Order: sequence, then C-alpha cells, then structure tokens
Amino acid sequence: MICRDSITNYPIVKLENPTMNGVLIIDKPAGLTSHDVVSRVRRILQQRSVGHLGTLDPLATGVLPLVLGNMTRLAQFYIASEKTYEGVVRFGFATDTYDSDGEPIGSPQPVALTLEQARELAHKFLGSVEQMPPPFSAKKIQGVPAYKLARKKKEVPLKPVQVEIKEFEILNFEADRAHFRARVASGTYMRSVAHDMGKLAGCGAHLESLRRTSVAEFTIDCAHTLEALADAVRSGEIDNVLVHPRQLLPSLPSVTATDEIVSRIRHGRPVNLPELSRARDVKVFYGQRELIAISTRVAGTLFHPRIVLV
Repeated sequence: MICRDSITNYPIVKLENPTMNGVLIIDKPAGLTSHDVVSRVRRILQQRSVGHLGTLDPLATGVLPLVLGNMTRLAQFYIASEKTYEGVVRFGFATDTYDSDGEPIGSPQPVALTLEQARELAHKFLGSVEQMPPPFSAKKIQGVPAYKLARKKKEVPLKPVQVEIKEFEILNFEADRAHFRARVASGTYMRSVAHDMGKLAGCGAHLESLRRTSVAEFTIDCAHTLEALADAVRSGEIDNVLVHPRQLLPSLPSVTATDEIVSRIRHGRPVNLPELSRARDVKVFYGQRELIAISTRVAGTLFHPRIVLV
C-alpha cells in the first residue's frame, strides 16, 4: 500500500518489517533543521529509532549522517569527527545570527578588500583558536539553549571555547563575497568565523551560505536527498542508499566471526580473536554485511564486546 505523507508529500510505503539498522547519509536541504530531517526520515521509514551525527544549521545544506535502529549505539565514535565545508562569507554588514537568516546589525559598510587581503584574514584563523559561539546556537546556558534566550532578546552569557581550524582557503573573492573551503575539528562554528572576519576587516560580515561536504568518513558523494530515500523505500531498494557496514569506522580493523563467536558476543561474553593481536578496538562481522559488535581488547587476544549490535 502506498500513500503520501501530508507534511512532506513523499510517498510512504507500508513496510512488512519497518525496523532496520544502518547508517544513512542525507543531503540536507536548506530551510530544515537537523531535527526536521530526522522527523521526516522517521516518517518515511516508519520507525522511531533514528538519530543524527552532528547538527547542521537550517541555512546549511549537505552531509547529515543518520543512524538507524541499533546503529544509534555507534554515535559515541563520531562525537569528535572532523568536518569539511564550502561556503560564502559576505562582507559589509553583520547579523544577529551571524548568517543570512538573521537581522542586519547596523548600516551597510563599504567593502574594499582584495583577494589577497581576504586570504590574509583567513590565515589568522588557522590552528587552535578561541571562538565565541553564536548567540543563536544550541549551546546550553544553565540547561537552556542559547537560541531560546536570544529569541527573547535576553542576555546570552556565552564563554569562548577552544576550536581547531585545520584548513581555511579563500577560493575567490567577488565584490563583497569570499568563497571558501574549510576543514575543522568538531565544535567549530563557521558562522562565528565569518562574524570575526568581519570584525577584523572593520566592515562586518556574516555567513551567506554553507554546505557540509564531509563528516568523518562520510562524503557528499554518498549522500541522498529525502526524495531519493522515499523512492528507494517505494521500490524496495533501501539497501542501495544505506552505507555498507564494512565502510564504517575505517580506522578499526575488521574480523568475520564464526557461529560460536557470534553466540558468545550476543550474550556479552569475551572472545578470542588471535588474528587481531595488536588492535585495541575491532569491528566484528557475521558475514559480509552484519556488523554485530565493536569489541575492545582485555588482554592478549581476548576481546570483550564494548557495544553489541545484535
């Protein structure tokens, strides 16, 4: 039976077995929050157990990794994931949200920057730097998200945090807009980078657009639109849009378990994995596609299941 979601207008197929485990990369459209995307994927897949690996602002587009079913237990491995972005910083005025969704602060200022000057500005942000999060952000202040205080025009007493910007390249500069590419550590706000660049330039600036091109091992090449996900469900080809489990956490070695090892892991019992004598954490598979556990070395070749996924 096929019907359409009254909110998304995506085709919804009544699945015989709606519960699934996996990792799905969505190409988030502009205008939706990360939670909006999670809600729509829950509706399309007809299952509640869906989470995301790193928030994207409503303005931003691009890579939003989602974890489904038991794979939500892998989220702890992606807390500190590196991210890459492409975007545009517009000089001439700042905004209260530090991006183009906000209200301008002050009157527009003339912009007299050159490409080389914009690149010199960007160079000042490389490395480990202190950054003030935007007032319109999810940072908690005594348990309350900062954006809720900012919307009510209340004081937002945020503190600077240490972030790392590993690469920040200005690709070109046209009129008042700097097109950039950046690679950053987790917790870095590109909105704050744009705002601070405007301060240094003396003319104000904000983030006009942003596209996330990767999170950890997940790139834009393996991302799918919400429409493509709905089409895959409708055609019964959902496996084609899920990340192959063997591609997850590539820094960890893999081992294929025997029936006996699988049985022990299911009950949370340690197992011997002599072929992985030097690894600290390993991925344990049953067959080619079923990731059943992440196991941690106890001593020698003895591994205890840290996370059981079956």
